[in-house]
Amino acid sequence: MSRFIDEQTDQSVKVFIVVDSETVKAAPASPESSGLTDIGDEPALGRHKLIPAGNSESLYVNNTSSESSAFSMVDGINGPNIEGYSDDSGSIVRGKLRHRGALNKENTFGNFVEGKSNQLARAAAIQVSENPGGSYNPLFIYGGVGLGKTHLMHAIGNELIKKKPGARVVYLHSETFVATMVTALQLNAISEFKRFYRSVDALLIDDIQFFAGKERSQEEFFHTFNALLEGDQQIILTSDRYHKEISGLEERLKSRFGWGLTVAVEPPELETRAAILMNKASLSRVILPNDAAMFIAQRLRSNVRELEGALKRVVAHSNFCGAPISIDLIKEALRDLFTIQDKLVTIDNIQRSVAEYYKIKMSDMLSKRRNRSIARPRQVAMCLAKELTNHSLPEIGDAFGGRDHTTVMHACRQITKLRHSLIDINEDYNNLLRSLSS
Repeated sequence: MSRFIDEQTDQSVKVFIVVDSETVKAAPASPESSGLTDIGDEPALGRHKLIPAGNSESLYVNNTSSESSAFSMVDGINGPNIEGYSDDSGSIVRGKLRHRGALNKENTFGNFVEGKSNQLARAAAIQVSENPGGSYNPLFIYGGVGLGKTHLMHAIGNELIKKKPGARVVYLHSETFVATMVTALQLNAISEFKRFYRSVDALLIDDIQFFAGKERSQEEFFHTFNALLEGDQQIILTSDRYHKEISGLEERLKSRFGWGLTVAVEPPELETRAAILMNKASLSRVILPNDAAMFIAQRLRSNVRELEGALKRVVAHSNFCGAPISIDLIKEALRDLFTIQDKLVTIDNIQRSVAEYYKIKMSDMLSKRRNRSIARPRQVAMCLAKELTNHSLPEIGDAFGGRDHTTVMHACRQITKLRHSLIDINEDYNNLLRSLSS
């Protein structure tokens, strides 16, 4: 819902903004309002994230004024500003949208805990902050939820501004880009929208996968991307998956996302998980014994957010009980989390199921043998382990006879590729997936 200011009364008028997969329309928040006319539909622009699920209001705007929308840069990292008013009949003369995708100053390279799972991504991020618009343009960072992608993105932005205080660094979520474009289209301010996003020194867009299926947004971003690249302006993107695996994304965008450097952030390995907990405890001035940190790290393997959430629960439990943090206290505080974790699929279960399915020995699964009858099942098992467990790639590789994490990455990409070209591989994978998930 947006608010527009009535010039006559200085009171705000509520207006719903609904963007579904088919149309963009506008309607007053009150069904009793009248005198509004349809300005037409815009194709497939996606859903604005601030609208409640299931809201079916249509948005109509009676833009009878010949005044053009004012679309300006608000300050360094703020988004475009469409100033707007509503007259006493409810007609919108100008609309207003201001997004403030402010960088989180707490997210720096200094407090980012480095490990094997994120080492390359961190190194690439530092390089980009030192040489923006260089060979690592665009920088595409992908990985699961809560692994530090956004932290690295903010760290780059903060470092760019630190080195050059006047730098125009814009950070925003992909859905904010879509929502801003929708407003610009409705208020005939698309040229100002283009001018703003193409004049920045660095554009940082989080969760780029939400562009999938939004053809008009992809079209606009395609041209923005090209303009920035031609001007040696840095582009940094994050996604929850490899860009070539984002269905609903145009091939020309997938191709361009790979022009610079693509790096993955994987689930942290044991030592890194423990270090993250110790670092977080230190920043919060909490006394966390080393054995306690290691105990939590051994039991919880999914992502950084889960670790931080678990630590908060432990600290709260410690405060409520008036007792120092110990392994016994942790067991009590995180009992439900540990119960859920114990029910998850293990790498050992996956290995045994795959070995039985393909009628090979468990020892073959862990051996160095490379003939296809052994290597292919091993790759399938590695891919399933990545999908069904919270183990990091180094941990998965270690469980398969001490292999390197790059071997696991290669196996996963190979199986993903083969599933699209070979029916039998896809059927085998789906059969095993169903069996292990049931």
